Amino acid sequence: MSMFASPRFLPRVMWADAASCAASGALQLVAGRPLSDVTGLPLALLQWTGWFLLGYALLAAWMAARSPVPRRLIGLVVVGNLGWAVACVALLSLGGLGLSAWGVAWVLAQALVVVVFAELQWTGLRRTRGAAGVVRAAMS
Repeated sequence: MSMFASPRFLPRVMWADAASCAASGALQLVAGRPLSDVTGLPLALLQWTGWFLLGYALLAAWMAARSPVPRRLIGLVVVGNLGWAVACVALLSLGGLGLSAWGVAWVLAQALVVVVFAELQWTGLRRTRGAAGVVRAAMS
């Protein structure tokens, strides 16, 4: 069986997504001022997205803990992750923020991470599609 088709794959990806968002969100809230100074990102943006990331981390952890995982919600997460990446690129393309090289790297790293998570989540959804139907049929 492929690692991607394993019933444990999607929960593990969601746990990893939750952990990375919790870490990033906590960093942005706890060290917002120094992070703003180093990156050039507005403190208010770091704080707002920090709170958002912590909330999302709770939701992702909740999804990871469900059995079976809520596939439709994870499908929405894929779209949300891709939206986050687009927003990161849009932020960079707006210019005028006075981002430092570290700021550009911070935003690009977030975009890259969420695209990787979106791909892993999408792959897990596609590879376990048949298994989810079998589980639903067995439970009926």
